[in-house]
Amino acid sequence: MRIESTQLVDEIMRRWPMTIRVFLNHKMRCVGCPIACFHTIDDACREHGADRAKFLADLQEAVDGEPDPSKPGERKVRWIGAG
Repeated sequence: MRIESTQLVDEIMRRWPMTIRVFLNHKMRCVGCPIACFHTIDDACREHGADRAKFLADLQEAVDGEPDPSKPGERKVRWIGAG
């Protein structure tokens, strides 16, 4: 699943809880914010002065290793090289 900058912050954190760490790492105070259900990723990046491309890439990296909750029983495996 591809994360888009037009998706709502709350929707992303609920669907992929692992992304909460990404928000915190980027010093974005969206976790628990009542506005999160109205703000898109674009809105949040603009509000917090975050680099949108970097933030989206970090979000995508976080979800790539997680199973898709819309497909029960599916498990994604992310291999980490021993380099």
